[in-house]
Amino acid sequence: MDLDLSSLQMPIRLRPGTPMTDEDFLAFSAVNEPLGMEREPDGEILIMTPTGARTGRMNQRIGRLLDEWAEADGRGVTFDSSTGFKLKSGAVRSPNTSWVSNSAWEALSPAERDTCPPICPEFVVELVSPKDQLESVRKKMEEWLASGAELAWLINSKRRAVEVYRVGEAAEVHENPTSVQGTGCMSGFCLVMERVWGLA
Repeated sequence: MDLDLSSLQMPIRLRPGTPMTDEDFLAFSAVNEPLGMEREPDGEILIMTPTGARTGRMNQRIGRLLDEWAEADGRGVTFDSSTGFKLKSGAVRSPNTSWVSNSAWEALSPAERDTCPPICPEFVVELVSPKDQLESVRKKMEEWLASGAELAWLINSKRRAVEVYRVGEAAEVHENPTSVQGTGCMSGFCLVMERVWGLA
């Protein structure tokens, strides 16, 4: 769908008359880069502004540290914030960074790897940007868990807090932690928070 959205006030919600196929959604997103897009379970498209530079730097740093660890660890692969995952609900979500086990990744066909793969990452990280509504992002964290994620971290640089989400447990809130330790599928991963908080 060739539609230029750059002149519209963001964020906006778009409900196509005919629901977009996965291929249509990817093509629509490509035409409108660098706007961020996700698809709701009912087919509604959520269109967001590009991230601010500070959030972008933090996201880049976290993604790099996670990727370096994953490469050395060898149990899974990582993805950046432009990757969309098709969840069981039909929604397409793009976490800031994510990790997928080798077994889940290798079970995908080549065609599935070239689109929004029908899997949920086992580990996701979301950053709270200055324009985000905290409760809305927290609901998204619960959606990740309901869709199959084992572990999810919500990083709030303004409050210098990290919220840790696990299936069947209440969220843990860590105020100004020096580091956050991975558990379960992410055992061995440690994110030193000063390497994130210190970015200006």
